[in-house]
Amino acid sequence: MNIDAIGSVTGLVPGIGVQGAGLQGLQGAQAAQAVSPTSGLDFAAAIDQVQGLQSQSSALAVKAVTGDLDDVHDYTIASSQAAVALELTAAVRNKAVEAFTEIMRMQA
Repeated sequence: MNIDAIGSVTGLVPGIGVQGAGLQGLQGAQAAQAVSPTSGLDFAAAIDQVQGLQSQSSALAVKAVTGDLDDVHDYTIASSQAAVALELTAAVRNKAVEAFTEIMRMQA
């Protein structure tokens, strides 16, 4: 399994992602060891960034409706970024909840 594509995920949401440099050519257990769990972003900070993207999208939507926005593409891009960021954050949250649930099942 080659994980070169992971580097392309970085940058979808500011501060969220896996640094692709240094991961090329690693496979299996080596790749898992290369990404340390403590190197990630604080989840609360990630939520703040998602909220910022949504606020920016909302502000551009208001400008588009009032006619103050020169390029509607700016709103479209901001809206897409906010949607992708929200989906990514929800997916990470869901995986964390699943992991917690699985750990609790193992303890019972």
